[in-house]
Amino acid sequence: MPKKGNRKRLKYRGNISSETVTVADYADSDPAIVKTGRVKKAVANAIQKEVKLLCGLEASQVPVTEEALSSVVEDHLDCDSSDQVDADGHSNELKVSRKKKSKRQQEGPEDYGEQYPIDIWLFLASYIRPEDIVKFALICKSAWAVTCTAAFWTRLYKRYYCSDVYLPERLQREVIGKLSSLRACVIRSLYLMYEPFHSRLSEKPSIPESTPTTLQNCSCLLYWCKKGSGNRSDQRWEFNYKFKKQSPKLKNGCRNGLQFPRQYEQVHKNPDQDCYLLQITTFNFIFTPVVMGMTLTLFTINVSTDMRHHRVRMLFQDSPLPQGKKPKKDQGLQVILDPVHSVRLLDWWHPQYPFSASI
Repeated sequence: MPKKGNRKRLKYRGNISSETVTVADYADSDPAIVKTGRVKKAVANAIQKEVKLLCGLEASQVPVTEEALSSVVEDHLDCDSSDQVDADGHSNELKVSRKKKSKRQQEGPEDYGEQYPIDIWLFLASYIRPEDIVKFALICKSAWAVTCTAAFWTRLYKRYYCSDVYLPERLQREVIGKLSSLRACVIRSLYLMYEPFHSRLSEKPSIPESTPTTLQNCSCLLYWCKKGSGNRSDQRWEFNYKFKKQSPKLKNGCRNGLQFPRQYEQVHKNPDQDCYLLQITTFNFIFTPVVMGMTLTLFTINVSTDMRHHRVRMLFQDSPLPQGKKPKKDQGLQVILDPVHSVRLLDWWHPQYPFSASI
C-alpha cells in the first residue's frame, strides 16, 4: 500500500474543455492546486434530477448523457461565478453603507428623528396612569423631563384626590403645594387614594413567604422599640429597625443614572430614598444590643423552638460583607428574637412608614 507522502497531486490545467469533466473535479484533490471549480457530488445529483425533470419523465426512466450533464454543470459554474461577482459587489456596497453609518453616528443622534415640543409631552402626561409613569419616562428625554416637573406631580395628585380618604397632615391638599419633597409626598398619597396601589399593601401576609434579601449589606440608621396595644395577657412588643441601602461605588467618581434638573431638585428631594423599616412584633420584651451604625450581613426567618411561632436571627458587622462571601458565625453582633408574631418590611412609600422631620 503506497504511503501518503508519495501520493501524486494533479496539476492545474488552464484550458479545460467544457464538454468533459476531469477526474480532478470529482477526486479528493487539493483546491489550492486544482482550481477547476470542482462540483460537489450532492450538487451533481441535484443537477441530474433537474435535467430529468426538464425532459418531462421520471428519474428512473431516462438516463442522462455525459454531454448534457457537462453542459448543465458549465452553466451552473457560470452562474456561481456571476453570483460571486454580485456578492463581491454587494459586499462593497455593505462596506460603503457601514462607512456612511459610522459618519452618521459621528454627526450625532440629534440630527435624525422628530423632536416634539415639551408642551405636547406635558399634555400626554395628563392621561398616564400612575403605574405607567416609568414606561412613559423611558420614551425619550423630553418625556423624562416632563416627569421631573412640579406641574406633573401636582396634576397627578389632583386627579386622584379623594376627600373621603384619610390623609396625614403632610399629605393634605393645602400643604401638598410645597415644592420640597413634592414627588415623595404624591407617591405616598397615591398608596392611600389610588385603589390598585392600596390593594397591593393589603395582600401582603404578616410573615413573608421567603426571607427578604433586600436588607443585605444595609446599614442600620435607627432602632427603637415600643409596647403594642392590647390586654396585659396579650401585650406585644414592636421592634423597629430603620435601614438604608448603600449606594454602589462607581469608578472616577461618576454619578449613577440621569441627574434631575437643578430647578426641580427640591421637588425630588427625599431623605428616605433607599430606606426600609423592619418591624418585628414579639409576644414579650426581649433584650437586644444596640446596633445603630452597623451593617446587616445576615437575616433569617426560621421556625421557633416551640414549633408554633417564628424565630428571627440577624447578624451585624462593622463593615459590609464582600459580594460572594458568607458571614462567619464567630464574627459580628448577633440579635435573636424568639418567639415572633409578625415580620413586616416597609418601603419609604408605605402609609405606616414614619415621616422624616425634614419632609
